[in-house]
Amino acid sequence: MQLRLGDVVPNFTQATTHGEIDFFEWAGDSWVILFSHPKDFTPVCTTERGEVAKLKPEFDKRNVKVIALSVDDVDSHNGWVGDILETQGTALNYPIIADPDKKVSDLYDMIHPNANAMVTVRSVFIIDPNKKLRLTITYPPSTGRNFDEILRVIDSLQLTDNYSVATPANWVDGGDCVVVPTISTEEAKVKFPKGITELKPYLRMTPQPNK
Repeated sequence: MQLRLGDVVPNFTQATTHGEIDFFEWAGDSWVILFSHPKDFTPVCTTERGEVAKLKPEFDKRNVKVIALSVDDVDSHNGWVGDILETQGTALNYPIIADPDKKVSDLYDMIHPNANAMVTVRSVFIIDPNKKLRLTITYPPSTGRNFDEILRVIDSLQLTDNYSVATPANWVDGGDCVVVPTISTEEAKVKFPKGITELKPYLRMTPQPNK
């Protein structure tokens, strides 16, 4: 199934390391990061799982729940948890979906046959509280994910959902923002009392409005 930005993502019920979950019920009114890895007991995936566990306070601050997936079963996931603790110095604090029947992988198009027909690629899905898909990224098996970038995108999405701004290249939380083109400069001067810098009529910058 091909998912596009703005689509409501499919719900599913599946076994995880935290028991069986109904995805929508588990997600509640939180943002969600759903990410897949090719296989348990593999090196890059082990570093990723540890990094995400260490970032839990950052996800919590943003009302984000994290859930991982591979085509391995629950016993395999649970066996791997000890290696993650031993090598990455952190306990796993989020569920991993067991998808040996590839039901969820197929729903979210996580298996790319020309890469490997047997396992999932490194997919990332950011899903908002309305269960709409807001971002997808696919990484090759050899490249571990940059979770600072994923946090940056969540910061941008949560900011731009609430203010008439967009975020420019390499923006980080606290940086100047772009005024969206749907409002005039005169409107922007009222809306953004911190000030407007007009570089071009279509390119106007303003300090981040919620800082």
